Amino acid sequence: MGMNTLMSTDFKFPGQKSVYKGKVREVYTLENDVLVMVATDRLSAFDVVMPKGIPYKGQILNQIATKMMKDTEDIVPNWLMATPDPNVAVGKACEPFKVEMVIRGYMSGHAAREYKAGKRMLCGVPMPEGMQENDKFPEPMITPATKAEKGDHDEDISKEDILKRGIVSKEDYEILEKYTRSLFQRGTEIAAQRGLILVDTKYEFGKTKDGEIVLIDEIHTPDSSRYFYADGYEERQEKGESQKQLSKEFVRQWLISNGFQGLEGQSVPKMSDDYIESVSNRYIELYENITGEPFVKSDISNLQERILSNVMDYLGK
Repeated sequence: MGMNTLMSTDFKFPGQKSVYKGKVREVYTLENDVLVMVATDRLSAFDVVMPKGIPYKGQILNQIATKMMKDTEDIVPNWLMATPDPNVAVGKACEPFKVEMVIRGYMSGHAAREYKAGKRMLCGVPMPEGMQENDKFPEPMITPATKAEKGDHDEDISKEDILKRGIVSKEDYEILEKYTRSLFQRGTEIAAQRGLILVDTKYEFGKTKDGEIVLIDEIHTPDSSRYFYADGYEERQEKGESQKQLSKEFVRQWLISNGFQGLEGQSVPKMSDDYIESVSNRYIELYENITGEPFVKSDISNLQERILSNVMDYLGK
């Protein structure tokens, strides 16, 4: 197959001041507090970037995130100004808060693993006794994580600790909480229209130069969120079966079954072209389910040139 993927970029935009390369996104800071965020096709799992890219993944994540930002801008302001290319979002530079606002409607993933280990508190929030994996919480719980420095794992933290350590001020934190709940409520409604359940997700926020708190980064994508299919959810819970989910959990499970969990001394299993194509197809399926729209593959014959020319056109205006 050997399809073109975008593994890294090295653009020189006019007025460029700095570049930050995250696990999946590359962020160019320009003069006038403008950010150009490029979503690559890199795939990260267990905080490790896989050696091969996934065709269309960057386009898929960028288009879901920008669509969801537009669908929530009436309730929470965000950083986005334009999407000049399928893989690119342009917006206002912000000072990011050093916490990720994770919100969970159901006991899945990390919460379920902690629960199985006997814990009944997560980030200072109690979890009721007698729950089984993937049960709905009585009400959504916010379980923040501190943003790790490069290469480290994000860590759970309680609201009390965030305030005590001065990571976020009390007044700002209350806004972050309020925005997180509003976004999760809206995300839940959007998901329900598509026959999906928004299980858990994370939001990141920043402050603009004018001191406005805005939503940044990605929102409601399969990389930042977990979705279940609503159809058959109850029956599967009653029978104690695992839920059908839409997230990148399928990649994690494949890695685990091939002996990789990002631990010391483990090496990433080889991904065949067929496997990579199957992951790409899963991401396309995720896109169509989450947005309710058919996915239109962009021209990937020369990704770097396409992105550069689209961004330069935008900046030229």
